[in-house]
Amino acid sequence: MSTMQATTVSCPNCGRTNRVPVAAEGRPKCGHCKQPLRWMVDAGDDDFTEVAERADVPVVVDLWATWCGPCRMVSPALEKVADDLAGTIKLVKVDIDKNPRLARRFEVQAVPTLLVLDKGQTIARQSGAAPAPALRRWVEQSIAGRAPAGKG
Repeated sequence: MSTMQATTVSCPNCGRTNRVPVAAEGRPKCGHCKQPLRWMVDAGDDDFTEVAERADVPVVVDLWATWCGPCRMVSPALEKVADDLAGTIKLVKVDIDKNPRLARRFEVQAVPTLLVLDKGQTIARQSGAAPAPALRRWVEQSIAGRAPAGKG
């Protein structure tokens, strides 16, 4: 990715709008009140390595398709998890129809397929929709056993 892309996020604490880069080191924080911000971005075949695999926080990958009803149902639940775990995870959404190389690489048989990556390695995987509390438990359990930052 040659140009730095960013999304805008409103801080849930103070309401200020912040620009959050799609790929960066560290964890996004509000420029005004310094509270952690939700980090949710789209990625594809060409920028997945930079956006997801090089992240220094655990990455929840949502492999989805526009025609998929359960994908549309799980999306708000994943956004809630991203809000709840702001500063802890990064949510990366991948439309498998537009990004067939990633769909093949992760051997997507059904959508939605959810992955948790740690330093580019898949540490958890599940298919199908689930409510936000169940997704949050799954993410928290998946990242609980990972090596602390700076180790290994």
